Amino acid sequence: MTVPGRLSDPYASDGGSANLADILERVLDKGIVIAGDIRINLLDIELLTIKLRLIVASLDKAKEMGIDWWEDDPALSGAARRRELSRENEQLQARIAELESRHDDSRDAHAEVVRDE
Repeated sequence: MTVPGRLSDPYASDGGSANLADILERVLDKGIVIAGDIRINLLDIELLTIKLRLIVASLDKAKEMGIDWWEDDPALSGAARRRELSRENEQLQARIAELESRHDDSRDAHAEVVRDE
């Protein structure tokens, strides 16, 4: 009776294969980046945006590669959120000043019309 040969186990640990710690060390040292955006538009109206960012690397390695989007993303960085709020606040203050100026000009014009009557 013959016994069929056994297939080799691709996950078997032998002296030549790397273990998980070696692989993880290599990935963190070199880095893996997966990024993608999914946008769903209907007639040029954006209905949904999904931003996917996956980095498997040490932070030092990511910065070395020029990947530092988390530092400027308001959802991930307090400093970026403060910058965004500050910019938005300045825009709103400028808009309020413009509206108040228009209101004052129209009130002055109305006062002149009343005085002339």
